Amino acid sequence: MQADWTPKHPINISAKAFIDDKYKYYDWMRREAPVYRGKFGPFRSYLLCRYEDCDFVLRDPRFIRSRKENKWRWLMPYGIKLITESMIYQDGDEHRRLRNLVQKAFTPKAITKMHDRIEVICNELLDEVEATHDGHFDLVPTYAFPLPVRVIGELLGIEDNDMDSFQKSVDVLLEGLTGIKIVKTLVWDLPKTVSFLKELLKKKRATPADDLLTALIQAEENGDTLTEDELLGMMMILIIAGYETTVDLIKCAVVALLTHPEQLQMLKEDDSLMDGTIEEVLRYWGPVHGTELIYASEDIQVGDVTIPKGHIITPLLGAANRDPDKFEHPEAFDITRTANRHLGFGKGIHYCLGAPLARLEAKIALRILFSRFPQLTLTKPLEELTFKQVPLFHRFKEVPLSY
Repeated sequence: MQADWTPKHPINISAKAFIDDKYKYYDWMRREAPVYRGKFGPFRSYLLCRYEDCDFVLRDPRFIRSRKENKWRWLMPYGIKLITESMIYQDGDEHRRLRNLVQKAFTPKAITKMHDRIEVICNELLDEVEATHDGHFDLVPTYAFPLPVRVIGELLGIEDNDMDSFQKSVDVLLEGLTGIKIVKTLVWDLPKTVSFLKELLKKKRATPADDLLTALIQAEENGDTLTEDELLGMMMILIIAGYETTVDLIKCAVVALLTHPEQLQMLKEDDSLMDGTIEEVLRYWGPVHGTELIYASEDIQVGDVTIPKGHIITPLLGAANRDPDKFEHPEAFDITRTANRHLGFGKGIHYCLGAPLARLEAKIALRILFSRFPQLTLTKPLEELTFKQVPLFHRFKEVPLSY
C-alpha cells in the first residue's frame, strides 16, 4: 500500500470502493484510526479494526443486538420479523434459552453423520461438471453454490419433491432481501417462502423423521420448547447462515490455494494440513468480515474512544484477522500457521453455531475438487476477479477455472 494514500471520508463500508479494496482501508484504519467514526450504509457506526478491540466487543455483554424498544417494529413484514426476532438478534437470557434449545438438535453427531453424503454430493456435482463442460467451468454455480444448498436441505429433512420449492426459498432469502428486488420480495416472495416453511413444519409434526427439523421441533429443556415463530425464524437463519458462509468459504479457499501454488502443493503432499488450511483461509480471506448491528447499552470505552449509549459498533473481523499485533506476518497465507485464533466465525455467545458444518463441507469440497482435478487453474488473474457488492462479506462473483 502506498504510504501517502488516504481514503475519502467518511469511510462507508457499504461503498463499492471499500468492498473492492477492503484490505487497503483496513490497513489505514488500523494505523491511523482503529476506532473510526464511519458509516455502514445510511447508518453512522464506529468501525473497529484491531483484534483486541473486536475481541472485546464480541465478548462484552454490554454490547447488544436486540433493540426491543424499537417503536416501528409493528410495521415490519411478518417474514422480516421472524428473522429479526431469531436467536442471532437476541441477548442475555433469551439468547441463552434459544441457543440451548437449538444446540439440542444441532449436535456434533447430526453434523458428522452428513460426512458420507457430502462426499457423494461433491462427486455428483463434479460428475455433472465433467459431463457438461469442456475443461472450463465457473466454481460458483456448479459446485460452491449447490453443495451447501443440498446439504442444508438434506440435514433439515427436505424431501425430493420439495427440493425445488426449497431452492426457491433459498433464493428469496439470499438474493431477494437486498437491492431492487426487495419490494417484490416483501410483498410476494417472502410470504410464499414463510408459507412453504410452515407447511414443512406441519409435515414433520405429522411424520417425524431422523433429521434436524424434527429434532428442532422435539427439542425441549425443562418443559420449554421452540414456538412456531421461533422454529420458522431458526429455519430461515439456518438457510441464510448455513448457505452463505459455506459458499464463500469454498470460493475463498479455492482462490487462495490456486494463487499460492506452493501452499497447494504442500496440502496435496500432506492431507493432515487440511484443518490448518481451512483455519488459515478463515483468517486470511475469511468470508465474513463483520457482524449484525451491535449497539452500546451504555457509554463504553473502546481503545481511546468512548462509544456513547445507543450508538452502532461494527467489529471488522477481516481487519482484526490481519492485525500484526496478533498475527506474525499477517499478510502471508500460511497453511502451517499455528495458534491461529482468528475471528472468522465470531467470538463469545454469538459464535457461529454452524461453524463445524461449514468446516466439514469446505474440507470435503477441497479434498475432492483437487483430487478429481489435479491440474486445476484459475483462468483469470486474481486482480481481475470481482466482488459482489455486499458489505461485510468477501464474496467473489465468479471463480473461472480450467481443469
